[in-house]
Amino acid sequence: MVERIEDLNLPNAVIARLIKEALPDGANVSKEARTTIARAASVFVIFLTSTSTTLARKQNHKTINTVNILDALKQLEFESFVEPLTRELEVYRKVIKDKKEKSKKEISTNADNNSATKETN
Repeated sequence: MVERIEDLNLPNAVIARLIKEALPDGANVSKEARTTIARAASVFVIFLTSTSTTLARKQNHKTINTVNILDALKQLEFESFVEPLTRELEVYRKVIKDKKEKSKKEISTNADNNSATKETN
């Protein structure tokens, strides 16, 4: 699995960006505080993944799905995360669906244009 505990840390740039976005302008965070937040975030991800895996295995699933993650959040007493995450997931799914539909339309339009060009030649 992992040889060193440091390998489990999330990228510092990602953590720094998340911290910056969460704080008001002008707020500063010490290096030690950033490190603490990064380690806490890593532990949270590992804990959530482990709990989600356990729930998936109880249902004889080899793959963790969204339902497992949301159920794990409830089990870990993070119920307040479930509703906002569900809303964001719906937005994400809509964006992905819209991108796919747009891509299909562009492919169809390009194919129609290519056919029309060949017919005129």
